Amino acid sequence: MTVELLGGKILSPYFGGSVFVWGSIITVFMLALSIGYLLGGRLSLNNPGTKKYGVLFLASALTVLPIILGHDAISDWVFELIEDPRYGSLVASIILFFVPSTILGMIAPYSVRLLVSSTQSSGQTAGFLYFVSTLGSALGTLATSFYFVKYFELNSILYGVVTALSLAGTCAILFASKALVTNSDTSLSQETTNA
Repeated sequence: MTVELLGGKILSPYFGGSVFVWGSIITVFMLALSIGYLLGGRLSLNNPGTKKYGVLFLASALTVLPIILGHDAISDWVFELIEDPRYGSLVASIILFFVPSTILGMIAPYSVRLLVSSTQSSGQTAGFLYFVSTLGSALGTLATSFYFVKYFELNSILYGVVTALSLAGTCAILFASKALVTNSDTSLSQETTNA
């Protein structure tokens, strides 16, 4: 949510702050997250562990860096090509935010896979995870819009995001472990073997 909110500040000098611009930003983030959820779910099926989980965080941190280093140049280049704020902001949003948002979206389903200890508790675990995730998004939105943008420069906030993602990824890799998931197929095969 922090990156999404800052997207408005990044694009507004070039395309304004109209509903078109925010519509473009929100659309790109939602599409990217939906693809990320799908990819993250598929990735979690293949030997899930916290090492791969950490790599997702590090990859997302790396893809946020180009936003910091090149948002002015990219926005200016897109504006020169497409002055219409509707399509210009949409193209700029895709270039700047699609990849990092997709990778960030992969984290949620992978988290569920790592936290679920049995199929019986999967619903409760997923519900708790999405509760924490949504609560964190709400707090991040308030913190960014009420305080961070008031006291820090835009790039400083983004560097903070990169640092937080990098630390999370490094910790996950250093304390790597295998997932504790036991799916219904595994349980069924064990019961059949025991019988």
